[in-house]
Amino acid sequence: MILIHGGLYEAIGPHEFWHKPGIVEGLEMAGLRVIAPMRLIAPRTWREEVEHLYASIPSAPSRWSFVAGSNGCSVAVRMAFDHPGLVERLVLCWPATAGDPDLDQLQLAPAGMLRGDTLRGVSDAELALMSLPITIIPSDPPNRYHQVKTVDRLLSLIPTVNSTRGFPESPTQDFALHRKAFVETLVSLLDC
Repeated sequence: MILIHGGLYEAIGPHEFWHKPGIVEGLEMAGLRVIAPMRLIAPRTWREEVEHLYASIPSAPSRWSFVAGSNGCSVAVRMAFDHPGLVERLVLCWPATAGDPDLDQLQLAPAGMLRGDTLRGVSDAELALMSLPITIIPSDPPNRYHQVKTVDRLLSLIPTVNSTRGFPESPTQDFALHRKAFVETLVSLLDC
């Protein structure tokens, strides 16, 4: 599986999102092959970011499960559109809320990276066309960056989507108490 970390023009990477919280270790102990590449820190477009990640993904197996967190969800969804033969399924963890003017003002990213309807970098019309299996893991508790309305909207837009129980975001202190259940949830989703 490919793990895509969150963040948007922030000094955060796969270490903070996947390694330090113990997610990579837990998945590997379950026998899964895990790759957690570094996203571009200051991309100009979502497609630029997709092409950067695409170059870091091994060609075998030919199709991968993508697990993405926060703003990494935009990258994973764009990857599914731009390289459909590469993506077998998506797990969108804590999808970041788009279209909130107060929230967008706090972002350092250029305006083009903030565009999108429900998710940044993708239109709702595109989301409605998705046909691969998609699972959403909401943020619990929800917060300003990962709002309930985003999950509800994704559930209403994407025909092939379902959701699981929510978890705190992996970079937060609260996540440690939920790590085992989170890893078990991912294993059960990707073992289908």
